[in-house]
This record gives sequence, C-alpha cells and structure tokens, in this order.
Amino acid sequence: MLRFLTVSCCLLPGLLLAEESGYRKSVFNGENLHGWHVTGCQTQVEDGNLVIVDGDGFVRTDHKYGDFVLELSWRPRRDEKWDSGIYIRCDLPSGDRPWPKQYQINLLQGDEGNLIGFPQGRSKGLVKAGEWNRMKLTARGESAAMEINGQAAWSVTGLEQSQGYIGIQCEVPGGGEFEFKDIYVTELDQESLFNGKDLAGWEGGGQEASLCWQVEDGLLLCTGEKGPWLRSKQEYDNFNFRLDYKLKEGGNSGVYVRVAKDGAHRDPGQGTEVQILDDAAERYKKLKAGQYCGSVYLIAAATMHVGRAPGEWNSMEIDCQGHSYLIRHNGTIIVDAVASEFPALKERRSAGFLGLQNHSEEVRFRDIRIGPSMRAASGLSE
Repeated sequence: MLRFLTVSCCLLPGLLLAEESGYRKSVFNGENLHGWHVTGCQTQVEDGNLVIVDGDGFVRTDHKYGDFVLELSWRPRRDEKWDSGIYIRCDLPSGDRPWPKQYQINLLQGDEGNLIGFPQGRSKGLVKAGEWNRMKLTARGESAAMEINGQAAWSVTGLEQSQGYIGIQCEVPGGGEFEFKDIYVTELDQESLFNGKDLAGWEGGGQEASLCWQVEDGLLLCTGEKGPWLRSKQEYDNFNFRLDYKLKEGGNSGVYVRVAKDGAHRDPGQGTEVQILDDAAERYKKLKAGQYCGSVYLIAAATMHVGRAPGEWNSMEIDCQGHSYLIRHNGTIIVDAVASEFPALKERRSAGFLGLQNHSEEVRFRDIRIGPSMRAASGLSE
C-alpha cells in the first residue's frame, strides 16, 4: 500500500476540540539552541530556559509546520512595560525587517496571548502578570484556538497561510527581555515511524534486522556490525520525512528513498539515497560534491555543509513531491532540486520503500516521523 498518495481533509472549527494525534516533540532541550536559528539578536540558555538578552531580531524553529499544537511557558524579565511575541506559520523576515509580517501572538503587557489582526483572537484575565504563564495554541487548516494557563482563551478562523515557521520576536529595546521554557510542538500531520521500544514497522533488507539494528535507551541504533539495511514495511510516494541522527567521528550512513525491495539506489529505474556523513572528517576531504551530507547522492549536491560535530544530534528533513526533492539539514535548506534542473531525478522511482543504511558505522536515530509533502500542501511540485 502506498502512503500519502493523496491528501485531503475537511477542516471544521470543531476539530480543534478533537483528541490530538500526530507527533509530539520537545523543540528546546534546555541545554543549547540546537533546533533554533537566531538572527539579529542575542539569546542564551540560563538554568534550562531560553533567554532573550539583547537586540531586535528573530528566533525561529528548524522546521516549518502545517497543522500543529504549540505548548510553551513564558515570563518577562522586566517589572513593567514588557513586550515580545510568538509567531506561527510565518515566513522569514524580508528586507530590513527584523521580524516576519504574520501571524503574531502578542506578549505586550496587558495584551498577552492575543492574536494580532484578529478581533476574535482576544481574551482578558487569564494571564498572571510578571509570572510564568503557559500557552497552548492549536492550528488546524484555517482555524486556530488558544488556551492560557489551562483555560480556553479564544478561537478564530481565517488563517490564510497553511504552513510556516514558529518563532520568537526579540525586541529588547522595547521591553523584550523574556524567558521561555518547556517548548513542545505536536506535528498533527506527522505520524511516528519508530516507537522507541522495538523495530515495529521496519524489517531487515534481506536479512534479520537484529544482526545490526537495536533499540537502546529509546533510540534506534545501527551497531555497524555486519548485517542488512533497515527497510520500512510500507511504501511511500510523496511525503515529508523527518528524523534526528548522531554520528561518531568520520561516521557515514544514509536514507534510502523510494527504493525497491532490494534497496537499489544508484542507477536509473532505482530509488535514491540522501547522504548522512561527518563532512568535516579528514578522510572525506576529496569526495565529489554530490557525496556530502544531505546530497541526493551523486545527483543533487548539498549547497552548504551545516552538520554538527560528531557526538551531537542533527536534524534532517526530506520532502519529496513528484520528482522534486527539498532537503533541510539542521534547519537550513541545502537541496531544492527539480527535474528540469536535475534531469536524472526523472529517471528514478517515484514510489517505494524508505530505508536506513548500515555502512559498518555506529549511528543513532530518533524522532523518526512522516507526513504529507509540504511542497504539495503549498501547491509546489516540479
């Protein structure tokens, strides 16, 4: 059975009250700013909190989100006249602007939690002034609903932008010294492909997966011992695939995309591989451009090398729609390839299995999930 061949849904305001599904993930680890991009301002981590320190700028997530639930706690550092904001489904700031145009949830003193530009997106009396407050924002289709400190605040319709980043407004000169913590996003249009307990949903490519694949401390581990690649039990055509990975020094792995049952991914008529690699290792300094991390192997080369040091977690997102590939590595788009520019993509399969490579290297994976192509949702294809 092919998954995500067609995506259709009827989104009604009542769905905002439905039981949540999807994939819930912490997007702030309390240790560093991995998972976030900072422009035009100074931020730091203090006592497990994300702290806005100085400047007019923007802090945004690695990923874009379509339908989601955002949960976070915030507290101003000023005693009065504080001001900041949370952006949802936003694009990057344009021109000389430090912040995006829309959509902003206000954190201005006396106006906290209100959705700017939406008269119905307002509430009063739910915020504890100057203290920690908890926000839960649900966005589905054109609708959004807010809870503040566990109480319903507002619900609106009319969101025209279907996907975008989640971000924090930094305007310290105007009162923006703020702290944030316990930040979670539930990706309502993604489903888990790894349960953190066993290899359900996966199988070895031609041999028993247990020869080199294990679950350890909730992580998927490729031991590097002799054995098979790991193959999904279902086939997929158009999709958005997300995971985190961690390599050792000189590590090498890959994601097999739309491959046949034999895993072939090097020639016309076969699937593809998206490379996972410790680019900075000395042994890889003479590779071809299309062999570095995030490249569609030997077809579309990564335009930037943004991998983190061995032993640190990296995020990767692979979005396939028709014969187009968009690859986001640690929050940066490093491949945006269409068949008109990369004709070899048209020679490759447009549906098949997903896989994780065993390259005789120890690699750890987590937060493996899949959903509909975001290029399809935005009307973009080849």
